[in-house]
Amino acid sequence: MKLKHFSFLFILLCFFFSCKQNETSKPTVKQELLIDLSKLNNEIVHFQKLVKNNSPQKEIIEQFKKSRLAYKKVEWAIEYFIPETARFMNGPALDEMELEENRSFEPHGFQVMEEIIYPEYNPESKEDLTRELNIFQSNIKQLESTFEVITVSDDYVLDAIQQNVFRVVTLGITGFDSPILQSSILETGQSLISIPKTLEKINTDNKSLSELRELTKKAQQYCTENNNFNAFNRAIFITEYLNPISKKLKDFQKQENIQNVKKNSPLKSTIGTLFDKDAFDVNGFVLSKEYDFTKEKAVLGEKLFYDKSLSKNNDRNCATCHNPEKAFTDGLKTNVSLTGMNLPRNTPTLTYASLQNAQFWDMRQLDLEKQSVDVIQNKDEMHGSIENINAKIQVDKEYVKLFLKGYPKTSKPEAWQIQNAIASYVRSLNAFDSRFDDYMRGNKNALNNEEIEGMNLFMGKAKCATCHFTPIFNGTVPPSYSKTEHEVIGTPNEASGKSLSPDKGRYLYNKMPQLIGAFKTPTVRNAAITAPYMHNGVFKTLEEVVSFYNKGGGVGLGYEVENQTLPFDKLNLTVKEEKALVAFMKTLTDKKYQ
Repeated sequence: MKLKHFSFLFILLCFFFSCKQNETSKPTVKQELLIDLSKLNNEIVHFQKLVKNNSPQKEIIEQFKKSRLAYKKVEWAIEYFIPETARFMNGPALDEMELEENRSFEPHGFQVMEEIIYPEYNPESKEDLTRELNIFQSNIKQLESTFEVITVSDDYVLDAIQQNVFRVVTLGITGFDSPILQSSILETGQSLISIPKTLEKINTDNKSLSELRELTKKAQQYCTENNNFNAFNRAIFITEYLNPISKKLKDFQKQENIQNVKKNSPLKSTIGTLFDKDAFDVNGFVLSKEYDFTKEKAVLGEKLFYDKSLSKNNDRNCATCHNPEKAFTDGLKTNVSLTGMNLPRNTPTLTYASLQNAQFWDMRQLDLEKQSVDVIQNKDEMHGSIENINAKIQVDKEYVKLFLKGYPKTSKPEAWQIQNAIASYVRSLNAFDSRFDDYMRGNKNALNNEEIEGMNLFMGKAKCATCHFTPIFNGTVPPSYSKTEHEVIGTPNEASGKSLSPDKGRYLYNKMPQLIGAFKTPTVRNAAITAPYMHNGVFKTLEEVVSFYNKGGGVGLGYEVENQTLPFDKLNLTVKEEKALVAFMKTLTDKKYQ
């Protein structure tokens, strides 16, 4: 009996410790990342062997796709924790520029490889492809070393996964990171199916986790069954899959009592979806805390905006060129100087201007404060003086009262506060209440079939959303929204398209050849009422703009634009598709202008 009792006890203890061992041996999020990086490395090693052995193009392309799928499993962590390395693993095949130091770095990674192997792989490019694979493998080793030493806590995991869902919305399904091969749809499924597998490391019994498993499984199935890039219905996919996944992630976070990550970002960490009305925080682009937006500052700024005493001759205010009835544009081909002379550039809208970190067409100023003083003191535009304006304000009782409300810690108005107040008013001009917004928030009747087709074209075949990023539709790159891009599109000098615009754009301030003819990517929101278009106002209608892009930009028109960043192949949009695209852009008009 004693022997039997001892045997039973021994078996029970073995079972207990075996269970405990299984519990402790379950990989953590960090360990799982390292395992997935190892799998990615294996795919790259196989890729290298195929290239070395001069394998057929079909095998090389298939292995390229497999390697990208392996990357998509860990992209959420790489992009979030080590973005500097991610840029050279799956960034655009364009030079990375550090304008402060006036230098550039050549691109590396999947998009460079894609250009080498597709649409036709030339064996003479073997050396270049081998080089890219070797660099990629070195970056994997760097990632492994970094992940081994950094802390990957639950709050950062949730934030990183949520950002990756936003990355899928804005960059994934638009083809931003697979512009030639267009393998984005199947890769999207891989990105999403990885979500519950990662969250299991936090808690396997969470109610929202089982719902996330079902949602991501259905999303992946939708991608598999509808993997044609041009035909993919992004309107359905975002509203019926991505937005619900995003909301469910927030539910998981609340149930696990995981705090939001505190960070200075234009995208709020509290939002349920990317299309929430209050998803963006204008303070994400301010200089420092004392410049933060407040309603009191905006009220003061509005008064200053319409005050003609800001100009030298008291005959012009900000609204002279930024008419609120025209979504804060002037409707002219190009702006007009104080003396009636035509200036070289078109007046851009101020709506949503606060959601970018570069102002003016040539991006010469990084914030709205500098933008306002630049215009006020420009001899052709207002020819005023901030110092003189401040002197007038200090003896104006109504102004002083408003300044004390906007800046309660100050004893009297200061010059920087004038700039900040005007900028604060501009920061109040983001409505996010168009029919497109209504649709993305669940109102299925907000858009008709033609407009939905236009949305799918905008985010797909027409490639508009690879530069005008959803949902701001300007060049501020998601999901971190920390950088605003320029583009070189080869804009003509006249509508007939006989010659290229001579305006050098950003090159005038940064003498780098890549920047010749580079201009800021403006928002498409309110575009229906902000004609004419382009930096020189060359196109009068949205139809003309779409036609220009459809032809492949400046290169498509026959100009020599060696540094054109816009794809110069024809888009091959039909007349019906061009019409639908314009119809969609008109749904981006704020309600006050409808």
